[in-house]
Amino acid sequence: MSTKTVNVLGYAKNSNQFVVKAQNFDIRISKNDQFSELEGPSPIEYILAGYAGCINAVVKLVAKEQGIDLKSLQVEISGTLSLDKYQGKISDERAGFKSIEVTVKPTSDATLDQLKDWLITVENRCPVQDNLINPTPVSVVLVKEYEPTETIL
Repeated sequence: MSTKTVNVLGYAKNSNQFVVKAQNFDIRISKNDQFSELEGPSPIEYILAGYAGCINAVVKLVAKEQGIDLKSLQVEISGTLSLDKYQGKISDERAGFKSIEVTVKPTSDATLDQLKDWLITVENRCPVQDNLINPTPVSVVLVKEYEPTETIL
Protein backbone atom coordinates (compact mmCIF):
# COMPACT_ATOMS: atom_id res chain seq x y z
CA MET A 1 0.00 0.00 0.00
CA SER A 2 1.45 3.35 -0.98
CA THR A 3 0.46 6.49 0.90
CA LYS A 4 1.00 10.20 0.58
CA THR A 5 0.61 12.89 3.22
CA VAL A 6 -0.59 16.28 2.01
CA ASN A 7 0.04 19.34 4.17
CA VAL A 8 -1.17 22.92 3.96
CA LEU A 9 -0.71 25.88 6.30
CA GLY A 10 -3.30 28.62 6.64
CA TYR A 11 -2.80 31.97 8.31
CA ALA A 12 -4.27 35.42 8.82
CA LYS A 13 -3.15 38.49 10.72
CA ASN A 14 -5.70 40.69 12.47
CA SER A 15 -8.57 41.16 10.04
CA ASN A 16 -6.54 40.28 6.96
CA GLN A 17 -7.60 37.71 4.41
CA PHE A 18 -6.99 34.04 5.17
CA VAL A 19 -4.20 32.60 3.01
CA VAL A 20 -3.30 28.94 2.67
CA LYS A 21 0.16 27.82 1.61
CA ALA A 22 -0.02 24.69 -0.52
CA GLN A 23 3.32 23.62 -1.98
CA ASN A 24 4.66 26.90 -3.41
CA PHE A 25 1.23 28.43 -3.94
CA ASP A 26 -0.75 30.99 -1.96
CA ILE A 27 -4.45 30.20 -1.99
CA ARG A 28 -6.46 33.26 -1.02
CA ILE A 29 -9.80 32.54 0.58
CA SER A 30 -12.79 34.89 0.62
CA LYS A 31 -12.61 38.62 1.28
CA ASN A 32 -9.58 40.86 1.24
CA ASP A 33 -10.66 44.13 2.85
CA GLN A 34 -7.49 45.94 1.78
CA PHE A 35 -7.11 44.77 -1.82
CA SER A 36 -10.26 43.58 -3.56
CA GLU A 37 -8.24 42.30 -6.53
CA LEU A 38 -6.78 39.67 -4.16
CA GLU A 39 -10.15 38.27 -3.10
CA GLY A 40 -10.71 34.59 -3.59
CA PRO A 41 -13.47 32.02 -3.66
CA SER A 42 -15.21 30.98 -0.44
CA PRO A 43 -14.10 27.78 1.33
CA ILE A 44 -17.15 25.91 0.05
CA GLU A 45 -16.40 27.02 -3.52
CA TYR A 46 -12.87 25.67 -3.05
CA ILE A 47 -14.33 22.29 -2.06
CA LEU A 48 -16.33 22.15 -5.28
CA ALA A 49 -13.39 23.45 -7.33
CA GLY A 50 -11.12 20.82 -5.80
CA TYR A 51 -13.71 18.15 -6.57
CA ALA A 52 -13.92 19.31 -10.21
CA GLY A 53 -10.12 19.36 -10.47
CA CYS A 54 -9.85 15.88 -9.01
CA ILE A 55 -12.47 14.56 -11.42
CA ASN A 56 -10.47 16.11 -14.28
CA ALA A 57 -7.25 14.41 -13.16
CA VAL A 58 -8.87 11.00 -12.69
CA VAL A 59 -10.85 11.33 -15.95
CA LYS A 60 -7.64 11.74 -17.94
CA LEU A 61 -5.88 8.88 -16.15
CA VAL A 62 -8.77 6.44 -16.64
CA ALA A 63 -9.39 7.52 -20.25
CA LYS A 64 -5.77 6.77 -21.08
CA GLU A 65 -5.96 3.37 -19.37
CA GLN A 66 -9.18 2.49 -21.19
CA GLY A 67 -8.04 3.81 -24.58
CA ILE A 68 -10.66 6.56 -24.69
CA ASP A 69 -9.66 9.64 -26.68
CA LEU A 70 -10.94 12.74 -24.91
CA LYS A 71 -11.01 15.84 -27.05
CA SER A 72 -12.35 18.06 -24.26
CA LEU A 73 -14.05 17.88 -20.90
CA GLN A 74 -16.43 20.09 -18.97
CA VAL A 75 -17.34 19.44 -15.33
CA GLU A 76 -20.22 21.32 -13.74
CA ILE A 77 -20.74 21.00 -9.99
CA SER A 78 -23.34 22.65 -7.80
CA GLY A 79 -23.89 22.18 -4.11
CA THR A 80 -26.85 23.14 -1.95
CA LEU A 81 -26.50 23.95 1.73
CA SER A 82 -28.49 25.58 4.49
CA LEU A 83 -26.83 28.65 5.98
CA ASP A 84 -28.72 28.50 9.30
CA LYS A 85 -26.15 26.57 11.37
CA TYR A 86 -23.27 28.56 9.84
CA GLN A 87 -25.02 31.79 10.83
CA GLY A 88 -25.52 30.56 14.40
CA LYS A 89 -29.23 29.88 14.14
CA ILE A 90 -30.74 26.92 15.94
CA SER A 91 -31.12 24.23 13.31
CA ASP A 92 -31.30 20.45 13.01
CA GLU A 93 -29.79 20.70 9.54
CA ARG A 94 -26.13 20.01 9.01
CA ALA A 95 -23.68 22.85 8.29
CA GLY A 96 -22.31 21.17 5.17
CA PHE A 97 -23.75 20.48 1.76
CA LYS A 98 -27.19 18.87 1.69
CA SER A 99 -26.53 17.70 -1.85
CA ILE A 100 -23.95 17.99 -4.60
CA GLU A 101 -24.74 17.47 -8.27
CA VAL A 102 -22.01 16.73 -10.80
CA THR A 103 -22.44 16.85 -14.58
CA VAL A 104 -19.56 15.48 -16.65
CA LYS A 105 -19.53 16.43 -20.34
CA PRO A 106 -16.80 14.71 -22.34
CA THR A 107 -16.21 15.23 -26.04
CA SER A 108 -15.14 11.84 -27.38
CA ASP A 109 -15.76 9.30 -30.12
CA ALA A 110 -16.28 6.61 -27.46
CA THR A 111 -19.66 4.92 -27.29
CA LEU A 112 -22.18 5.78 -24.58
CA ASP A 113 -21.60 2.39 -22.92
CA GLN A 114 -17.82 2.96 -22.90
CA LEU A 115 -18.32 6.40 -21.34
CA LYS A 116 -20.69 5.02 -18.69
CA ASP A 117 -18.12 2.38 -17.66
CA TRP A 118 -15.39 5.02 -17.76
CA LEU A 119 -17.36 7.34 -15.47
CA ILE A 120 -18.11 4.56 -12.96
CA THR A 121 -14.37 3.90 -12.74
CA VAL A 122 -13.66 7.62 -12.36
CA GLU A 123 -16.18 7.90 -9.50
CA ASN A 124 -14.67 4.89 -7.72
CA ARG A 125 -11.12 6.27 -7.99
CA CYS A 126 -11.66 9.98 -7.26
CA PRO A 127 -10.13 10.73 -3.82
CA VAL A 128 -12.15 13.92 -3.31
CA GLN A 129 -15.42 12.15 -4.10
CA ASP A 130 -14.43 9.40 -1.67
CA ASN A 131 -13.91 12.01 1.07
CA LEU A 132 -17.25 13.67 0.30
CA ILE A 133 -19.33 10.50 0.43
CA ASN A 134 -17.55 8.54 3.18
CA PRO A 135 -16.74 9.48 6.78
CA THR A 136 -13.11 10.41 7.30
CA PRO A 137 -11.64 10.59 10.80
CA VAL A 138 -10.72 14.20 11.58
CA SER A 139 -8.89 15.37 14.69
CA VAL A 140 -8.71 19.04 15.64
CA VAL A 141 -5.98 20.21 18.01
CA LEU A 142 -6.02 23.59 19.73
CA VAL A 143 -2.73 25.38 20.43
CA LYS A 144 -3.47 28.47 22.51
CA GLU A 145 -0.24 30.33 21.82
CA TYR A 146 2.25 29.90 19.04
CA GLU A 147 5.09 31.80 17.44
CA PRO A 148 3.77 33.14 14.11
CA THR A 149 6.03 32.83 11.11
CA GLU A 150 6.80 35.90 9.09
CA THR A 151 4.69 35.71 5.96
CA ILE A 152 3.37 38.23 3.51
CA LEU A 153 -0.40 38.54 3.38
